Amino acid sequence: MKPGLSVMIKAIKASRKIFQRMNSYAIYRIAETLRVLLFMTASILAFNFYPVTAVMIVMLALLNDGAILSIAYDNVHVSSDPERWHMRTVMGIAAALGAIGVVSAFGLFYLAERVFHLDRAHSQTLMYLKLSVAGHLTIFLTRTRGPFWSIRPARVLLLAVCGTQLVATLIAVYGWLMTPLGWDWALVVWGYALAWFLVNDRLKLMADSILSPQLPAN
Repeated sequence: MKPGLSVMIKAIKASRKIFQRMNSYAIYRIAETLRVLLFMTASILAFNFYPVTAVMIVMLALLNDGAILSIAYDNVHVSSDPERWHMRTVMGIAAALGAIGVVSAFGLFYLAERVFHLDRAHSQTLMYLKLSVAGHLTIFLTRTRGPFWSIRPARVLLLAVCGTQLVATLIAVYGWLMTPLGWDWALVVWGYALAWFLVNDRLKLMADSILSPQLPAN
C-alpha cells in the first residue's frame, strides 16, 4: 500500500472513532440533563423541597464533567460504513435513559422519605450520591450500541470514573459541605444504582432496536 493511502485510511478511521465518541457523549449529556432537571423540578413542585442543594449541584457538575472528558480516549469499534448523525436514535435513547433515571431517582427518594424515614438533610446527601453514581454509570450505557460489556472501556475512562466516584462517595460518607451519610447508606445507594444500571441497559437495547433497527449494533 502506498504511504499516502495508508495515511488517508488512518485519518478516516480516526475520524470515525471521534464521531462515535461524540455520539456517545451527546446521548450521555442529553440523558443526564433531562434526568437531573426533571427530577429537581418535579421534586420541588410535588414536595416543595430541594432534593439536592446548590453546593451539591456544583459538585456534581465538577466531578461528572471532569471525568466525562476521558471519553475522548475511549475504545470504540471502527465502522466499515460512513458515519452520520441519526438524531432520532440519539434523542430517543437519551430521552428513554433520562426518563427512567427520573423514575429511579424518585424511587430512592420515596424510600428515603416514606420507608426509611430519613430526615431531609440525610435525604439530600443520599440523593446527591445517587445522582453522582448513577450519572457516571450512564457513561457505560451510552458508549456502546450493544450491551455495556460489548466493548471494553479504555483504562483512562475506568480510572476517571472510579476515581471521581470514590471521591464523591467519601464526600457523602464523611459529609464535606453536606450531612454525613455513613458507609451503610452509601452501600445501599451503590447497590440501588447498580441494580437500575442493569435495567437501564436492557431499556437502551430495546430503544435502540425500535429507533434504528436497520443499523448494525457495535
